[in-house]
Amino acid sequence: MLAIVAPGQGAQTPGFLTPWLELPTFATRLAWLSTVAGIDLVHYGTEADAETIRDTAIAQPLLVAAGMLAALELFPSPADGFRRTGVAAGHSVGEITAAGAAGVLSGEQAMVFVRERGLGMAEAAALTPTTMAAVVRGDADEVLAAIEAAGCVAANNNGAGQLVAAGTVEQIANLAAHQPKGARVVPLSVAGAFHTHHMQPGQDRLARLAPAISTHDPRVPLLSNANGDAVASGRDYLKRLVGQITSPVRWDLCMETMIQMGVTGLLELPPAGTLTGIAKRNMPGVEVFALNAPDQLAEARSFVERHSDTEAHHNRSANVAWMMATSPAKGELAISEGAGVDADVPSGAVIGTVTNTLGDHEIVAQHGGRILEWLVESDDIVRPGQPVARLYPRTESL
Repeated sequence: MLAIVAPGQGAQTPGFLTPWLELPTFATRLAWLSTVAGIDLVHYGTEADAETIRDTAIAQPLLVAAGMLAALELFPSPADGFRRTGVAAGHSVGEITAAGAAGVLSGEQAMVFVRERGLGMAEAAALTPTTMAAVVRGDADEVLAAIEAAGCVAANNNGAGQLVAAGTVEQIANLAAHQPKGARVVPLSVAGAFHTHHMQPGQDRLARLAPAISTHDPRVPLLSNANGDAVASGRDYLKRLVGQITSPVRWDLCMETMIQMGVTGLLELPPAGTLTGIAKRNMPGVEVFALNAPDQLAEARSFVERHSDTEAHHNRSANVAWMMATSPAKGELAISEGAGVDADVPSGAVIGTVTNTLGDHEIVAQHGGRILEWLVESDDIVRPGQPVARLYPRTESL
């Protein structure tokens, strides 16, 4: 199974888009997305220095545009990409890249959303000098205790050997001065305490705009940074995009879900290297590919071919006659009372629950309809993204 992932802020480097602009289609599309975002992405991706592209309002649109356009070069026909990709995920702002690539948002919607996200978070960051730092190695419990003792927040959990702390500049300096035993505090190239309460003004900004955004359900399972769940609803994913601004990124749980789904190959969109590096430490046996330049496209397509599972996509695809409900997580299934075969359920009804050590994960009939069949039974162990029920949708949802 193939996973395609998109990196978050801090992955950008000066000039990283220069080789991509040699492709006429990439250059034309980047010029268009620059118009949509209202900033010169061509300049920032090729000529701007590291300090300039560290600005949140610049870095975030730049990263999302880069990832979405590279995906289009990898899969000139999006349908081919959907057919070959088993699961997609993004780290922090990379979730917007994933939303655009998976069809939840159009490219233009993704750029407007990330523009407003970047502006809102930049404004929030300007209220108080804040920053972030990676804490690598060390005992996880001791690292968490040191982060808390410094007054910081564990904003990212990137798996074994890397937690990311966020807080005021003074708090991060305090953490660096009192490094946990065996650990190293590494400042990150970000201009704010992302995924903490410091970003609340940015979240409020997006919460006002989100109700006006139309969405589509993802064409491939999308993983949520909140808890690693496989999300099947575009509207739910948009809600999570708004909430993640002040919530920790649990990339460790996203990787765990990918392993549970049977991922064998992980391809990272540009600017790549961060997530493939993390995967090497946390996903043993999974082959990785960091896509950073167009001269890698032929090799990347071979990588995709080796790891794509077109049969799995066929099994989970919906058609006009029925729609599929899928499991959000690994665990034990319980079918809800009143959600048996032939039950007519309203839009948004909870038709089942998957329970594991992290809690209960609801299976929601996003569009409502009549349950044609359950593909599993109560007490069965299910995996993330697994089809569990077929529904005949309500007429108005077709």
